[in-house]
Amino acid sequence: MDVVISIFGEGKDLDALQMAARTVAVCFTALIFIRISGRRSFGQRSPFDYVVAILLGATLSRVIVGASPAIPTLAASLVMVLIHRALAWACVHSARLECLAVGVERELFKDGQFDSKQMAAALITRTDVYETARQELHTLDLEEVQLAILERNGQVSLIRKRRDTGNR
Repeated sequence: MDVVISIFGEGKDLDALQMAARTVAVCFTALIFIRISGRRSFGQRSPFDYVVAILLGATLSRVIVGASPAIPTLAASLVMVLIHRALAWACVHSARLECLAVGVERELFKDGQFDSKQMAAALITRTDVYETARQELHTLDLEEVQLAILERNGQVSLIRKRRDTGNR
């Protein structure tokens, strides 16, 4: 036990080597926790996922600087990751829960018309949709766009109009 305290320190009085040792240990522990949490935590990035990522980072940083006791803080971090994993599993099995935790897509633009109600609910402006058109389609207008959807991850997807092939 004295060796562990010597390497990782105790309390808030840590030297540079002890903080470095804690950083290495917490880095690998965080990697293990993220692997337990699953790819979803840092892949799709829903609000639900961001909350876990932010809280996990904030909690684990306390271990590194000695602001909180290491074992209870790591235990709290593991519980957070396991809750995330359980909620993600529950979302797979319940569409209603998925809508609450992750959100739903919203049609912002369809057939040449903006849906003001959906845009207001999502706090998205016409300028946001035009910006996506410039970035994705390299156009200044929505002439080529059939549908604009705000995805659950916050991205705006644009669906192009079908082109007539001229075969009659």
